[in-house]
Amino acid sequence: MKNPLVAPELREHLAENNIEALKEFCGSTHPGVIAEMLSALEIPEIWQVLSHLEPDLRAEIFSHLDVDVQVEMAHLLRRRELASLVSDMPPDDRVDLLKRIPEDQREALLPAIAQAEREDIRKLSSYPEGTAGAVMTSDYATLSPHLTAEEAIAKLRHEAPDKETIYYAYVVDDQRRLIGFISLKDLILAWPKTKVDDMMHRDVISAHVTDDQEDAALKIQKYDLIALPVVNGNDTLVGIITYDDAIDIFSQEHTEDMEKLMAISGSHEAASYVHTSAWVHFKNRSGWILILALLGLVSGYIVQHFEGLLLQVALLATFMPMLADTGGNTGSQSATLVVRALAVNEITPRDTLTVLVKESKVALLLGLLLALFAFARVFLFYEGSVTRPTHSPTLIGLAVATALCLQVLTSTLIGALLPLGAAKLKFDPAVVASPALTTIVDITGLLIFFATTKIMLGV
Repeated sequence: MKNPLVAPELREHLAENNIEALKEFCGSTHPGVIAEMLSALEIPEIWQVLSHLEPDLRAEIFSHLDVDVQVEMAHLLRRRELASLVSDMPPDDRVDLLKRIPEDQREALLPAIAQAEREDIRKLSSYPEGTAGAVMTSDYATLSPHLTAEEAIAKLRHEAPDKETIYYAYVVDDQRRLIGFISLKDLILAWPKTKVDDMMHRDVISAHVTDDQEDAALKIQKYDLIALPVVNGNDTLVGIITYDDAIDIFSQEHTEDMEKLMAISGSHEAASYVHTSAWVHFKNRSGWILILALLGLVSGYIVQHFEGLLLQVALLATFMPMLADTGGNTGSQSATLVVRALAVNEITPRDTLTVLVKESKVALLLGLLLALFAFARVFLFYEGSVTRPTHSPTLIGLAVATALCLQVLTSTLIGALLPLGAAKLKFDPAVVASPALTTIVDITGLLIFFATTKIMLGV
């Protein structure tokens, strides 16, 4: 949350070149809070503040700024300034930044970065987007199984300033293969001469570099981990994913699922709405909208085909909006629950029969409830109708209620089947569920409504 009330004070300190006041402000609270407050300033002003800080604090505050602000500032800085800043950033954060700046700027920047950091950047950048390797950090602590508890604590004490977390230390052999882990608590409570090999936990929960990032984050959530080790095909430890990275992954995946459910294409990045141009929003949203509008012509054709029925029983037209809304709502509810269950691995396409049985029970109960409501509503419209139909209100009520009940049942089952079918075919369930659902439910709903009422009314 930006705090515009702080901006005038900071600008006053900048105008007076009050370096000590700026340093005191930036060291007064958590770097994330400072980053939010600095966001109220212009990009050059933010750098003016950061340039007076110690390198570690400057990099930490910079890492908490929005990625869009980081990219804009990267364009502003000189090569040496940006290289120094990037070198002090956490490995995963600096890779995220470098992936977003132009390639020519990135290639020009890399030679100015130390060899070790440069190789680390290239290694982390080599993993495909969306995988565990792409979101991991190389900032982790390792121990040899031959160390004593006393020696291990001394090693961690020495390495602590350069590591993102040391609460978990990972035990590796001479080939850096992951063979166990040990917590800082275990080391502190152990007898000083006890070997790490005798204390470590050998049942390590880990992720492979090619695993989906969401699967890795779900492991952190499921097993209440602070960090999750990431290994390659040889079981060599190559990085860790921390719990804060898992939160970012869940936020990104949630944003992606929500936008896909609403038929929005393009990239799906959290907190990027304000910084995305209207033209990009148009391109992301227009494709599905146009396709669905064209498919909507089918619904118009169905109405036109049953025009004679509407002319004879005009009262039926007043129930069409209710039918469309009810079908869309029940289908969306079913699709949302199934998409979420698929996302958290609660169900798989193999559970299709179980899901359909459950949704059928729910749909029948909802259908009966809404059928009673529709039947009662017919009498209200029947008495107030100017062109009162020749059919009795009871018959019309039964026809509308039956059609509505069938619509709820089919819409609910379609809402469940679409994401399950998409998952079976290895498509994203969120992409298929909502855009296709609305159109299919509208078409089937109109067919059910007109066919049922036509048969029951004998028109």
